[in-house]
Amino acid sequence: MNLDIQTAVQTAFFLAIIGLLSSLWLMVKNFNRAQKMPFYQKRVKMQWKAIRFLFVGILFSVSAIFFNRYAEPAVYLIFPPSPTITLTPTITLTPTITLSPTITLSPTITFTPAISPTPSIPESIEALFESTVGPNPDALFSPIVFSKSIDDNIQPVNPSEEFDHPLSIIYATYSYVNMIPGSQWTSVWYRMNDLTLLCYETAPWNGGTGGYGYTECTKDASEWQPGIYEVQLFVGTTWKTSGRFTIIGIPPTNTATITPTSTTTRTFTSTVSRTPLPSVTASKTPTRTSTSTITQTSTITRTPTRTLTFTPTRTPRPSDTRWPSQTPTR
Repeated sequence: MNLDIQTAVQTAFFLAIIGLLSSLWLMVKNFNRAQKMPFYQKRVKMQWKAIRFLFVGILFSVSAIFFNRYAEPAVYLIFPPSPTITLTPTITLTPTITLSPTITLSPTITFTPAISPTPSIPESIEALFESTVGPNPDALFSPIVFSKSIDDNIQPVNPSEEFDHPLSIIYATYSYVNMIPGSQWTSVWYRMNDLTLLCYETAPWNGGTGGYGYTECTKDASEWQPGIYEVQLFVGTTWKTSGRFTIIGIPPTNTATITPTSTTTRTFTSTVSRTPLPSVTASKTPTRTSTSTITQTSTITRTPTRTLTFTPTRTPRPSDTRWPSQTPTR
């Protein structure tokens, strides 16, 4: 407990007051008891005892006066007080008003289906099944690995889950066990952006009971649009495994090949004019006049790069008049 001089003096003063009051109470108590004593000696002893408590009370009263008026200055004469440090008041920041949080709407309940839909074979592909051998329900397939090419051991070369253009073929390789030769096997390729059926393959299984296999999808580069693709494998109508890959980048556009077309326009105009002028007179002088005019126009136009115009004109001798060498006269 840290007590200074002033506090100690005040404590001593209050203790002196308590001692004074106690002494007075004991003095009165002993004096009253002495008055009731029938024996003289005992009565005298009790009276002296009361007088002693009176002196003790006087001593406590003197001490109280001393502690109240003279004790603190007397102590400071022996122990001079050191200058007290004046504390500089610090700036008290005024608390800013904190906005109460607004009410946050509770999220609506979203129903999550308990069972995710299992992939199935489209009916148009199932109609192409040829096998009569039942599939083995214990057949297993590994996760599908995708690549642009495979080696002679049906292993993917530089496998990846993301491909960039240019590309025209994707291989999906896998391993398998417990297959039955002759059972129906199907692979289906989807573009998941618009659920477009891109490729499919279904046939009786012609491999062994275990090993490595692959399926492929070959399309023009323009059909490999950016997005997510999924390959699903089935044995019979039972789904076995699926795998996804992503195509990024813009596919190259096909360059149009200009094929020149040839348009031939031919105009032919033929004009034949022939005027026979027979003349028979009494003098038997025949006169024959024949005029023949042939005009032919031919125009050839080739589009788009070449235009040819050809106009042949043929004009025969305009007139042909024959005179008989003899003129008979009768």
